[in-house]
Amino acid sequence: MKKTLAALASLALIPTAAVALDVVAPHPGTVTATTYYSSGAFHGAVDLSGNCGVDTLEAPISGVRTWNFTIRTTGIVCNGNGSGNHNAVTTPLSDGRVLRLWHFIKTAASYDKTCDRCQLGDVGGTGAVTGPNTHIQVDKNGTNITSWYSGYTVKGEFLSRGEVVGVL
Repeated sequence: MKKTLAALASLALIPTAAVALDVVAPHPGTVTATTYYSSGAFHGAVDLSGNCGVDTLEAPISGVRTWNFTIRTTGIVCNGNGSGNHNAVTTPLSDGRVLRLWHFIKTAASYDKTCDRCQLGDVGGTGAVTGPNTHIQVDKNGTNITSWYSGYTVKGEFLSRGEVVGVL
């Protein structure tokens, strides 16, 4: 019995490998920006075009997560309504990282909640945008992380709902 307990206790000391977490397209669309905008300015996120008010925005990662909403615009906006007016939803990740989605239209599903692959809103264009899209960003302490989508997603690529955008 003591040997069995000792063996089990030793397993607790073995480091476990980090489990990769796929970030998938929350709706169908074309990747319109990644690390840099067409102008050459740093962007540090993936922008995925969509059909305003038609495409449903779903959580892009699986597992039960806490989603925190910041609603700045309650109307249907498809082509931008000014800097600082974007709707945002976040969920904490490991090691202090945060996943952020911006620009969606608030729906009855847009409230702070804990769920798995739930609806978050509809595709929209709130904030400083020129058309409907979802901005998908991972950051830590205010610094955008781009390695999660590098090698997975390229500008101009069409993604079906659920197709891998990147891996955390």
